[in-house]
Amino acid sequence: MSRSDTVSLQEVGGAISVLRRFRASRKALVSLLVLAVAWQVASLLYPPIMVPGWERIAKAFLTLRFEFVLVSLARVVAALVISFLLGLVGAIAMYHWEHVEDYGMTVVKVVMAVPAVCWIVFSILWFKGVEFRIAFVLVTVCGPIFLIDFLDAMRGVSKELRDMAWSFRPSLTQFFVKLILPSITPVILTSWKINLSQAIRLVTFAELVGAVSGIGYGLVVAQELFSIADVFAWTLTLVVILQAAMAMLSLVERKMLRWRV
Repeated sequence: MSRSDTVSLQEVGGAISVLRRFRASRKALVSLLVLAVAWQVASLLYPPIMVPGWERIAKAFLTLRFEFVLVSLARVVAALVISFLLGLVGAIAMYHWEHVEDYGMTVVKVVMAVPAVCWIVFSILWFKGVEFRIAFVLVTVCGPIFLIDFLDAMRGVSKELRDMAWSFRPSLTQFFVKLILPSITPVILTSWKINLSQAIRLVTFAELVGAVSGIGYGLVVAQELFSIADVFAWTLTLVVILQAAMAMLSLVERKMLRWRV
């Protein structure tokens, strides 16, 4: 097959991929429109305090303190970066040193077995600073997920590839940088998607207790004012943030994993 034929096949594959994404987006848009219409109809049947109409929600949305959104996003990003680094280092250590896994995996499983709400209570009892409390909860919940995902992916790398890599006598750093990390890139991106979705929801829950900023605090204020429109406005903000973040990760995934198309 000539080079021009290969390029043509790649272009056709890219066009088909774009067409599939367009169809999926169109179906998603139709579903959202149906849901929006159903909500508006329900707002006509029930009092505004239960089901506010879109005009009330839009008015409440314009009055939200959007600096709270930036605060929550900063907390999520910082905690996820720390969780990712700890999970990666822990997975590498358990993969390379068997004794580290023998003793450490039990601790990881115990940490994962504790519900997130318990870690929130522990953070309140243990730590004074609000920011450290929120970071502690997010890292404690998300870190083990990164570690387990990465460790399983490392074990899934072909033994033939590992033996071939060791035949060149690389250093430990070269072995992981040149073979292991590129091999588990799809799992790394998938794990980021899972933890991002969880962290955005969890940071809101953590901010409900003791925080004086962030989306969770905004929800507390809305609840104290009995403003259901503000609650729905903050909820829609969370949904938009999560969808935008997932779209960005999907874009990064398509760029980094072009070979899978």
